[in-house]
Amino acid sequence: MAREKKADKLARALEVERRMGEHYPEPECALHYRTPFELTIAVALSAQTTDVNVNKVTPTLFARFGTPEAMAQANVEEVADIIHSLGFFRNKAKNCVACAQMIMSDFGGEVPRDMKSLQKLPGVGRKTANIVLNEGFGIVEGIAVDTHVFRIAHRLKFSNAGTPLQTEQDLLKLYPRECWGPINHQWVLFGRETCIARKPKCAECFLNDLCPSAFKQS
Repeated sequence: MAREKKADKLARALEVERRMGEHYPEPECALHYRTPFELTIAVALSAQTTDVNVNKVTPTLFARFGTPEAMAQANVEEVADIIHSLGFFRNKAKNCVACAQMIMSDFGGEVPRDMKSLQKLPGVGRKTANIVLNEGFGIVEGIAVDTHVFRIAHRLKFSNAGTPLQTEQDLLKLYPRECWGPINHQWVLFGRETCIARKPKCAECFLNDLCPSAFKQS
């Protein structure tokens, strides 16, 4: 197969995003939260599990420890007991408490609003920081590459990188900044509904004429 020209790749990418916008005109974060702190904790808890599972435990968790001050004083075992249905719940419980303690000690009790500071928080990597900035503060500094975005980017041949970080960099180079925010939500929904990990629904996919991998996945 001939290598795709840069201009053609950009045109295809923009058409992908145009269609995404038609199908998901007002995408929303599936996690339930009320404050930037609750969002930070919820996203951190979502690693290696589903948003549905996180939403089952956060009402109880946030009723008890819904602020940085309350979580910072929490007993790790209490937090672990509340979130025990989630994968890696013990490490996540430790990170929840440590994250809140750092917010209190280093950031005046407020979730920081910049990428560098957010990534200092225990349990917060670049993906989580991107989501918190975009969803919690309306600040778009990048694209949150989770398992869905990673899979879609590779199937569309927009990246062949082996890591989420490099995949994000490939997408940032390809897409103009105004597309970054919508991609954070649209691609996740698309990945859950259509471009699923096993046996993607290529026959009913609205991107199958734009996707080099269409009908080639099993």
